[in-house]
Amino acid sequence: MYRFADCTVQICSLHEQVQRQCAEYRAAEGPADLCIAIAQSDIDAERTYALCEDEQRARMYTDAYLEGLAVYRKIAEQMPSFDTVLMHGSCVAVDGEGYLFSAKSGTGKSTHTRLWREVFGDRAVMINDDKPLIRIADGGAVIYGTPWNGKHHLGTNCGVPLRAICLLERAEQNCIRRITAAEAYPYLVQQIYRPADAAAMRKTVQLIDRLSGSVALWRLGCNMDPEAARVAYQAMKGPRP
Repeated sequence: MYRFADCTVQICSLHEQVQRQCAEYRAAEGPADLCIAIAQSDIDAERTYALCEDEQRARMYTDAYLEGLAVYRKIAEQMPSFDTVLMHGSCVAVDGEGYLFSAKSGTGKSTHTRLWREVFGDRAVMINDDKPLIRIADGGAVIYGTPWNGKHHLGTNCGVPLRAICLLERAEQNCIRRITAAEAYPYLVQQIYRPADAAAMRKTVQLIDRLSGSVALWRLGCNMDPEAARVAYQAMKGPRP
């Protein structure tokens, strides 16, 4: 039994690896909000997805590794029922507030949040470096760490208010600007997990609308200098500390 984004999830797996991966999120025994059971067919499906993306790497993946992906896919499919979505991005918190950076793979999300940790030191906490969960409520959004936190396994088992979502792109000079929900919408749709179930997808679209209306949205062109972190924080939070 595990706790993700204030949701209790029972995981029945074929391999122990996913149980070890989720160990820090273990919850006391009790009623589960979700029950996730994995069959070999789920693992085989993940291998098919992986082969389509990168055939050479996919052939090196073990069934135990692919089962972890299958578990999270099943969780993500059902999370919209709990007003929660999975978003691809790297999230760092400063002074207890979360800043989520999203972009295509290879743009430099992890590098940018590393700069935040270097600049802000103990004030900064890495929430999740790859696939955080976001719960959208009437009072705003809360972003949560998960065990699916990137190849460097950077993350924390906690939830913090999400202050801003920033779309990241490479640039020679650091420049940040506020953007509208309409500007951000295509990128949010692309980076948020889209369920296969039609009803869950309709709920996801509603949640994206609510998210874009409750969280400040920004676009950051940045280089890999620590000044990029200062420029981004100053704009999204206020005066430079």
